[in-house]
Amino acid sequence: QVQLVESGGGLVQAGGSLRLSCAASGRTFSDYSMGWFRQAPGKERDFVAAISWGGSNIYYADSVKGRFTISRDNAKNTVYLQMNSLKPEDTAVYYCAATHNFNRGLLAVVGSYDYWGQGTQVTVSS
Repeated sequence: QVQLVESGGGLVQAGGSLRLSCAASGRTFSDYSMGWFRQAPGKERDFVAAISWGGSNIYYADSVKGRFTISRDNAKNTVYLQMNSLKPEDTAVYYCAATHNFNRGLLAVVGSYDYWGQGTQVTVSS
């Protein structure tokens, strides 16, 4: 079992930045690839970014490429999502998730993940 707790969400103006953190506990954090997803009201949960267990493989959704950066610190059991140049359309609840998968295609799929955090709200005002 892996427990995930997100933090760092909030209200920010368009063009601003936020850094989300996801602290993991339970099983060995470095055994898992980690992903960030987001869900806006009335919409499906969408892939944002993923990072392999060692950090060598990183993937982004096209909508955030060049603006968001995912990273991890295995010594701190934490994965981060640095979000810059935020837009109103980035408004959503952001979730981190853990999976044993490492296949690039699977890392973008909600159903590939075994554990999820409770989410943190990000609101970007125009």
